Amino acid sequence: MSVPGGSEPRRRVYGSDHDDPHPYAHPGRYRELVGGPLDGLLLDVTACSDEELADGAALITEIGRFGPGGRTLYGPRSSDPRLWDWEGDCP
Repeated sequence: MSVPGGSEPRRRVYGSDHDDPHPYAHPGRYRELVGGPLDGLLLDVTACSDEELADGAALITEIGRFGPGGRTLYGPRSSDPRLWDWEGDCP
């Protein structure tokens, strides 16, 4: 997924702080997180290999089931790997 542009609204990127002066997508490669606590955020995968992308990610979040320090799991959707579906939370 490329960076949203044109008339599309700017999208927040996972890992940007609420007071980050540039919390929105910039040129690079992204995956859209679908469902779960991070629904709607973009994950910057610009530096990831295809092998790493196939595995999905365990992303740190304090708004998941296990609170601060917990992780939420996202993996590529088989029908569209640009979308990563929520697979649950873990400590």
